[in-house]
Amino acid sequence: MKKIDAHLHLVKSVAGLNGRGRLTPLGDGKAIWDDGTLIKLIPDGWGSDNFLAESALKVMKENGIEKSVLLQGSLNGYQNYYSYQTVKKYPDKFIAAFSVDPFADNAMRIVKRHVEDLGFRAIKFEISQGGGLHGYHHPFRLDISLEVGKILHFISDYPGFVVTVDYGDYTQFSYEPEAIANLAMRYPKLDFVVCHLSFPNADHLDRLENALEQWKPFNNISTEISAIQDIEGETEFPFPRCQKDVALAKKILGAKRIFWGTDSPWSSTFNSYHDLSTWLQATDIFTKSELEDVFYNNAERIYFKPEHIKAMRESVDPVMA
Repeated sequence: MKKIDAHLHLVKSVAGLNGRGRLTPLGDGKAIWDDGTLIKLIPDGWGSDNFLAESALKVMKENGIEKSVLLQGSLNGYQNYYSYQTVKKYPDKFIAAFSVDPFADNAMRIVKRHVEDLGFRAIKFEISQGGGLHGYHHPFRLDISLEVGKILHFISDYPGFVVTVDYGDYTQFSYEPEAIANLAMRYPKLDFVVCHLSFPNADHLDRLENALEQWKPFNNISTEISAIQDIEGETEFPFPRCQKDVALAKKILGAKRIFWGTDSPWSSTFNSYHDLSTWLQATDIFTKSELEDVFYNNAERIYFKPEHIKAMRESVDPVMA
């Protein structure tokens, strides 16, 4: 069965920044935050202080993954330009989103460069308080922020542009599933993707249901199910708590608005990439044809639009030309 890992991170240079401060690599896949928190960032054998495209391709080949979507996040630090270089080098294997701090003085200059010059057609907002922008900015709303609004107004000139959002869990200021519904209504020609199935908790499915029901009327909202094993604290294959979460999502949104990803490399330090890439096949949540959608067709439709692939392939960076 063909698969696209729709949530993968490359790490050329560890540059993490969140509420814990800066992240410093220590070798052997380990890193330390400024507040003293020690983490295992990269699985053994994948890289000591980095996770490069060639390592990713090796992991993908070993696990039968045809393509991957490269996303950015505050954990690793934005790897925008390396992701661009990777897509240019391996255009049949990767597509990428970029990230920007909307409160930076040159935010719009950064956005325009990535869209107009480099050909990106997806943007990732990691706004979570636990790991993203809310950890080092005052609380803000995606649907009323003037800074975010400027970015969305600009990319609305590119139909099918993908806006991917990680807003953390319900305990955080950043948790705002209703903002996604509001934005989907205002920007019907954009595609919105919510990461990590809105941070589910199998003991509180009513909360997840509330979020999903808000998105149900809007066909331009999808959700991916990466890292829900980490979120649920599960290491027992095939992850029974995650099965409850995904079954509910299918019931409300249907199989064509859910797709698979891993959030590796970090998530593969908790569960093996093999288990993360096969667990759905060990359940009866989806039929075979639905699995083909969840594993491949949905991400292909949303991220790998032909005009988006063309934009990145034909782009020429004027700075480096």
